Amino acid sequence: MHAAFDDVIHAPNRLRITAALSAVVSADFSVIRDLLSVSDSVLSKHVKPLSEAGYVDVVKTVINSHVRTSLTLTVKGRKAYRGHIEALRELTANMGEVDTTVDQISEL
Repeated sequence: MHAAFDDVIHAPNRLRITAALSAVVSADFSVIRDLLSVSDSVLSKHVKPLSEAGYVDVVKTVINSHVRTSLTLTVKGRKAYRGHIEALRELTANMGEVDTTVDQISEL
């Protein structure tokens, strides 16, 4: 796995979407919407770039004349998510080991 920040995933809601989807095979749109406590339009706005990047598959099916939208994190999306998380871990790994006082930081 290659640690790399991903601009598509980095936005907070998109990071939360990919995190939620990484734990399951797929999830209903409404489940992710409720988990994030956002409106349909806000979730759609964040799913679109993930879908365009090939990170999330959006599948619409009709069940009893109701449209059901499912979201699935693709293999490409899982790799990008894991790489992004690894990059964040590397960034924060040594933060507690820095021997710098607040005064020294403000001088920088």
